[in-house]
Amino acid sequence: MQNSGITKRSDYILPITVIGILFFIFGFVTWLNGILIPFLRTACELNDFEAYFVTFAFYISYFVMALPSSQVLKFTGFRNGMTVGLWIMALGATVFIPAALTRSFALFLTGLFVQGTGLAILQTASNPYITILGPRESAAQRISIMGIANKVAGMIAPVLLASIVLKDAHALEVQLKEATDPVVRAQILDAMAHRVIEPYIFMAVILLALGFMVRIAHLPEVDTEAEDESTTAANVGKNSVFAFPNLVLGVIALFFYVGVEVIAGDSIIRYGQSLGISMTSAKYFTSLTLLGMVIGYLSGIVLIPKVIQQSTALKICAALGIVFSLAAILTPSHIVLTLPFRDLVTFQAVELTIPLTVLFIALLGIANSLVWPAIWPLAINGLGRYTKTASAMLIMAIAGGALLPLTYGKIAVLTSTQKAYWILVPSYFIILAYSVWGYKITSWKKAN
Repeated sequence: MQNSGITKRSDYILPITVIGILFFIFGFVTWLNGILIPFLRTACELNDFEAYFVTFAFYISYFVMALPSSQVLKFTGFRNGMTVGLWIMALGATVFIPAALTRSFALFLTGLFVQGTGLAILQTASNPYITILGPRESAAQRISIMGIANKVAGMIAPVLLASIVLKDAHALEVQLKEATDPVVRAQILDAMAHRVIEPYIFMAVILLALGFMVRIAHLPEVDTEAEDESTTAANVGKNSVFAFPNLVLGVIALFFYVGVEVIAGDSIIRYGQSLGISMTSAKYFTSLTLLGMVIGYLSGIVLIPKVIQQSTALKICAALGIVFSLAAILTPSHIVLTLPFRDLVTFQAVELTIPLTVLFIALLGIANSLVWPAIWPLAINGLGRYTKTASAMLIMAIAGGALLPLTYGKIAVLTSTQKAYWILVPSYFIILAYSVWGYKITSWKKAN
């Protein structure tokens, strides 16, 4: 019997450490969007709908490039594919330099798309890699560990970038309001746009260095083409990846999950601003959401699979998502709390002014935490030689992060930033449906 997984603990400690570093980078790059949205909204003079093209450009690249990424991985293998992905991300970071110099929103979007392309290759390789790298029954636990690395980076990233590009956001707003001369206004906005140049040059250098690190690291190749006896039996008579309902329905659930995760993390700063909260407090809101995700991941590491199964964790998260979404929508926006917090860059104690409705959006971090690590192993279970293609399909589902936030932005323009969160409720119900019965379906005939 062949087994494509690596089950000996000593064999996968080093690979898991290296992949953990990569997940940290994923989080750092991905969650910068929470600051880029309000930053580019001001610098490029956009409305709320236009600003959410930041998430569209970044996440649509996963849909466009996921299948090509799987083809790249067939030639390079997982390990070399990760190196290629890091170097493409570095290229995307350098695009921010001419974008900032010309204050071109189109070029900023191009840089985001290229970065997303690199991440598509990285995630197409790393997610099945970490799933297969050890016993399948504890896959959600390992992905949870990766999620902590990802979200800790995400907690730091927006605060760090905000401290550079939005360090005097209030003063800038005053200057822009007082600037009646178009030339003076343009000069202020140009100077603001130039602030992203140095951070993205630094990012490009780090990504290039990490690419070389992965290339020389002794990472094992895992063989997803090999099938064990149970996988072979499950694949009898199946000639297409679409013959696996647990995968197809998993892709749909993941599409809506990524959409709600991105909305919760990337809209919350702008939501706080729309309710009159200054950037002094609002810049920490994405970090609060990701703190919730870290709490959820830690719970997953402790509880899965010893106390609860992956499918049970998925049910709990989907139910919490529905509850917190409704609470955020129905809570009056004038109820404001003051919370103690610690700046993750300076480590100084700060007091956050946060409306209760915004806090419920932050709590969605807990609801979102275990959805990704639970859906992945359930969706690719039993796929054997179809694993690489299935992985690409699941990565394509990240397009939910492109389309749902853009829809949220449009609804926000037409109604309000609070009412636009109604888009979350049916999305969590779809995730709940997959957790109850969708993952159990192994044949379309049984489903009918």
